[in-house]
Amino acid sequence: MSVGNRLRNLFRLFLLFTVLVAVALLSAITTIRLTIHGRQANMPKLVGTSLESAQRMAAGLGLELKVEDKLFSTQYPANAIAQQMPPPGTPVKAGQHIHVLVSLGPPQVTVPNLLGDSVRAARITAMQRGLTVGEVAVLPWAGDPDQVVAQDPPPATTEVRTPTVNLLISGGEEPANYLCPRFIGQPIAEVRRVLEKNSFKVGQVTPTPVDGATSGTVISQSPPSGSKISADAVFSFQVAQ
Repeated sequence: MSVGNRLRNLFRLFLLFTVLVAVALLSAITTIRLTIHGRQANMPKLVGTSLESAQRMAAGLGLELKVEDKLFSTQYPANAIAQQMPPPGTPVKAGQHIHVLVSLGPPQVTVPNLLGDSVRAARITAMQRGLTVGEVAVLPWAGDPDQVVAQDPPPATTEVRTPTVNLLISGGEEPANYLCPRFIGQPIAEVRRVLEKNSFKVGQVTPTPVDGATSGTVISQSPPSGSKISADAVFSFQVAQ
């Protein structure tokens, strides 16, 4: 066989190999697209159906149903889906989450008066009325600490959206704050006397060599002058050696 014939045969084999590879790639891409589109579906309408039915519908589409919260509703009966996300008709894929709110039915509770109760007592009372305690915020407040000073919804409310009562708790009176004076340049003995006379504590005092400064005088302080301090502040100083 001549060299020319060999080259032509090799070229034909190479061309055939290239065509086969192209066909294989095209087939793989087509298969992937069909697989992806085959797993897509449109989100069904779950609102109004029972939670159990919604879970079965979601499972049939390969989706996972997540109950985010429960709320009172005069529109939907108890244990029915009141809201959903994504909304009906949205394209979804297998493995995607559906977030729902579940109805508790019409509200049949009257919010109790929790004002003045401790957090523990408020939780027990709320539970006895079919409610739960939600957010609890603590703020400085006149009066005894750990007492309910405000609530949402307010006492005697009957039109409620969720079975949750949020509480504002007293943290006791806020400690008094003072403006820190400037002690730099003053003798440390006098500074210590003034602070201890006013019930403040003196912590570390560090002697530091400084040219031109009078020995025993304050060259730096912590907390800094002009800052706000409480009654339990501890002062530390660097003093000229």
